[in-house]
Amino acid sequence: MHSEVVASRSADPRDPREHRESRNGGSPHLDAVSLAIIEQLQEDGRRPYAAIGKAVGLSEAAVRQRVQKLLDQGVMQIVAVTDPLTVGFRRQAMVGINVEGDVEAVADALTDMAEVEYVVMTAGSFDILAEIVCEDDDHLLGVINKHIRSLPGVRSTESFVYLKLKKQTYMWGTR
Repeated sequence: MHSEVVASRSADPRDPREHRESRNGGSPHLDAVSLAIIEQLQEDGRRPYAAIGKAVGLSEAAVRQRVQKLLDQGVMQIVAVTDPLTVGFRRQAMVGINVEGDVEAVADALTDMAEVEYVVMTAGSFDILAEIVCEDDDHLLGVINKHIRSLPGVRSTESFVYLKLKKQTYMWGTR
C-alpha cells in the first residue's frame, strides 16, 4: 500500500482536522505530530502512549486516538518483526517475475501465498518482485517451481537467494 505523506506545519498539530483525507485519492493528510508519533513507534513499537505523549506534547488519550486512527487508515501497522533464521526459516530469496498479460492478477495470486512476504509491481527488468521466506532449499524450489511458475501469465522467474542479511530497518516511513 502506498500512502503519500505530507507534513503540515502551518496549522495547529493538535487539531484533529489535520487528519482529514486529502483530495488526491484518499491518502491521509498527516501533520507533524502524527509523523512524530510514527517515529516514536518505529523506534520502539511497545513504547507506552504516556511516554509518546510526553515526547510529542499530547495526552495519553490523544496519542491513543491518533494511533488508532493511523491504524484504521492503513498508514501504519504495529507488528513483531522476527529474524526468519531464529524461527526455523533457513532460506530467503527475492524472485524477479516477468509476466505476459495482466500483471495485477499475478501480483494478487502471489499475495495469497503464505511464503510470500512482499510483493511489488515494478518498472524495469522484472514486472514483479516477490520476497519469499522458506524452511529450506527444497521448500524454496517447491514454491518457485510448483506455485509461482505455474501461475497463469508467468513467463519467467529469476531467483536471488539471500546469503546474509546485513541491514533491515523500518525507519524510512517519516523522513
